[in-house]
Amino acid sequence: MKLANTKMPFGKYSGRVIIDLPEEYLLWFQKKGFPEGELGLLMALALEFRVEGLESVIRPLRNE
Repeated sequence: MKLANTKMPFGKYSGRVIIDLPEEYLLWFQKKGFPEGELGLLMALALEFRVEGLESVIRPLRNE
C-alpha cells in the first residue's frame, strides 16, 4: 500500500514515510491546502488514519 511506503518528497519532514508525519504537520497542510495529486490524497488519508488512531494498521504493510 502506498500510504505505508511513500516518503514525503519535500519540506521539514522530507524522506519520512507519510503515515509517520506528525498529526500537527498534516493538520497544518489541511488548513493550507494539501498538494494536488496523489501526494495530497495520501496526506489527507494519513490524517484520517491518525485522527481515528489507525496508523498501526498501516505500519505492518511497509516494505522495509
